[in-house]
Parts: sequence; structure tokens; C-alpha cells
Amino acid sequence: MAPQDSSDSSSANDGKPTYTEKGKAFDRDMSYIPDRITQVVDGAPRTPEHGPVAGSLWPVEPGRYRLVAAKACPWANRSIIVRRLLGLEDVISLGLPGPTHDKRSWTFDLDPGGVDPVLGIERLQDAYLARFPDYAKGITVPAVVEVATGQVVTNDFPWITHDLYFEWRDHHRPGAPDLWPDDVREEMEAVMKRIFTEVNNGVYRCGFAGSQEAYDDAYDRLWTAMDWLEERLADRRFLMGDTVTEADVRLFTTLARFDAVYHGHFKCNRNKLTEMPVLWAYARDLFQMPGFGETIDFDQIKAHYYVVHTDINPTGVVPKGPDPAVWLTPHGREALGGEPIRPW
Repeated sequence: MAPQDSSDSSSANDGKPTYTEKGKAFDRDMSYIPDRITQVVDGAPRTPEHGPVAGSLWPVEPGRYRLVAAKACPWANRSIIVRRLLGLEDVISLGLPGPTHDKRSWTFDLDPGGVDPVLGIERLQDAYLARFPDYAKGITVPAVVEVATGQVVTNDFPWITHDLYFEWRDHHRPGAPDLWPDDVREEMEAVMKRIFTEVNNGVYRCGFAGSQEAYDDAYDRLWTAMDWLEERLADRRFLMGDTVTEADVRLFTTLARFDAVYHGHFKCNRNKLTEMPVLWAYARDLFQMPGFGETIDFDQIKAHYYVVHTDINPTGVVPKGPDPAVWLTPHGREALGGEPIRPW
């Protein structure tokens, strides 16, 4: 996602994106376009029950918006999974940029002619500039774009998935999972906050550390959290108990990239995910459920990190391994019971 994450960057003198600043710790910019898409009540989009309302409110309307979300990016991957789990495929269309980008923008190089077939643009940047001609921040995914105007609506990734659940409920598939159970919401928000700061963003703080001190601190914090998760999941199938929630989606996208990218490329190398019995079994359990593994493209993931981060991997060489077949091996988590996501 400047650097908000790996989909943003600052600019080096040679025009290539850079992600580290010598002597400094990585500090993610968390200011995004604050607009929300909400249910229509009495003819107008309602004020949401949760979260900030610092921007404009847009009405829920099937077919009006396109979710642009690269499979390579963990933050975007969340939104692809949630959209799939909730059955919103026919309600909100999906645009998929390719895994690599330059300092300007994600591009639709996977589509015929390099043009998004719905929005008619080559770069996601075009949707940002259509609404904000002087937009100076990173062009991030996921982003929701209004199809008719071609203008970006929001790129505030934590609230995009939240609102897909709460605000688009009338359009969920029958039997869609309850990703935000009321009875555990307070605890879940605390769990998700720790996962975000220490794990989701923790791997980036390791990889983009500009000093040994910053790296050591990030590394220690990451592995303290990983050990906490190993313990938490030892006797419960999912983070909040017996059912899959938003918390599991948010953790999964980091775990799916751990051995392929974060262990080596980001120097998160105390051990591999495959060497943590509980977390590895948990990750495979999710991967093998509908809506999760089908959204993971390891070739795109590796191309994104190893090709785009030229200041970390100047050769641009992309590793062949690890073998993705290990994700389909038995995990044994069924013994804990619970309600997995089942085919629909």
C-alpha cells in the first residue's frame, strides 16, 4: 500500500520505489480516504454504528462499485476473502491489478490490453486522480471505485471489510458467516489490534527497518506475538472460538505469506511457519476452506515483494520455493470441533 505498505513507496533518485530510510524504524502512514459506504435509511446513507465518520457517506447500491484488490497484497487479500465469504460477487465487482508496480501506481497488466474491463483504465492511479487531481499520497489497494464516474470512493482497508459485513448485510448470501459476533466484539477488537501492530504490520517493521536497533525491536515484538498466537490457538480452532471471524481473515493473509516472503525477504527468520505446529495447522485449516486458499496466488505474492522492493532485493531474483503443495496436507484441526466454512 507511502509507505503505507508494500503497495506504496517513497521515490528514489532513479525513479524506483524505496521502502527503507537509513537509521529509522518503519512507521506506517494510516491516513486513508475516510469515506464509508453505508446502508440507505430514509433515502440517505446512514451514519455507521462503529468507526470514524470523517469523510463522506456513500449509499449501498448493488452494481455501483468496483473493488480493486491485488492478490499480491495482504491488505487487499483481506477484502477479496471477505467479499467471497459473504457472497457479494454479483453485488460488487472485482478488479485485479497485477503483482508488480512502479512508484506511480498499480496497473491492470493482467487484463487484455492492460486495461481494466469495467473501469477502462490502465492504472489505479487514474481513479484516484479522477476524484483528487492533486492526490499526493500512495496509490493503495484495496480501493473501492464508483463505476459510473471512475472515481475512487475509499481505500481505508480496515473499514472496507468491516462495512462489507455490516452495511451490505441485505445482500449477503444465505448462510454467510457471522464475521463480527456481538458477544465477542470487544475482545476481538483487542485481538485484532495486537495482530495488526505486532504481526500484520510487524513483519513490515522488520523488513523495512532502517537500523539494527529498529529491526531488533520489531523482530522481538513479532515473535512474542507469534508465540502468543501459538498458545492461544492450541485449544481453540479459531481465534475467537468455534467460528471463523474477521480476526481469522486478518491473521491468515500474513500467515499465508510468511514462509514464501517474510521469513527470508523481511528477515523474520527465527523459524518458519511450518515449524510452529499449532499456527501451521491453523493456517492450513483456513487455507483449505472455501474463500481462503482460492484467493492465494503464491507466484503473484513472490513477484510483488521480490521484484518491487528493489532496495531490499536489488537483483530482482524471485525464489522458486517453497512448494505450495504443503498447504494441502492434513492439519488435524477437526479434532477441536467448531464450525468451519463449508462449500455453498
